[in-house]
Amino acid sequence: MPNLENLRKQAKLYLRWHRDGHYPVAAQIRAVLPRFRDLSDREVLQQSFKLADARELVARQAEFENSQALKAGAKTMSDKQQEATVQPVFNTAEPELFVADFEVACGFFTEKLGFEIVFTYGEPPFYGQIRRDKALLNLRLICQQVYVDDIREREELLAAAITVGSASQIRQLFVEFQAAGVDFFRPLKQEPWGARTFIVRDPDGNLLLFAGTAT
Repeated sequence: MPNLENLRKQAKLYLRWHRDGHYPVAAQIRAVLPRFRDLSDREVLQQSFKLADARELVARQAEFENSQALKAGAKTMSDKQQEATVQPVFNTAEPELFVADFEVACGFFTEKLGFEIVFTYGEPPFYGQIRRDKALLNLRLICQQVYVDDIREREELLAAAITVGSASQIRQLFVEFQAAGVDFFRPLKQEPWGARTFIVRDPDGNLLLFAGTAT
């Protein structure tokens, strides 16, 4: 658990982000604080959001009922933290894909690949996050060429690699994407190391590898 001073600073940061109209913090507020749950990002940012609300947000993110419980818990844990060294643990990675048309990209991932939109940021949106199950991808609008010529296809430069749990799942996913009319850079194949993989090409030329076990 972070120390109490760092948590206070985090609460003040959330408060500032809300005042500045940052859409990503609206998604966090809505997900954690019940009274904001049924509001849109815009509505969340238009609502009153005080330091006490920001502290409650931090507390609930740390799995405490409220800021008072967090304060008591942080004080109790402080002595134990001094005795034990906490090793950072990576939870997840979020590849960032560069896209030339944000709306088209969102449509492709939601309608063709079965993702859902977690949040979008900007008016009009230029940044956002999509999710399917535990896989997260970030989309970033870039209005100029990022890669030189056809280097991605020549060198098979992957924008992201996503895994499933079994051979039957990777076969089913390939069939699902075929039915959706997805553009395959490389169809389903068995790799020399045993995995089954295929590569999808999105409307911006990003190459997405999907992999599962061979058996």
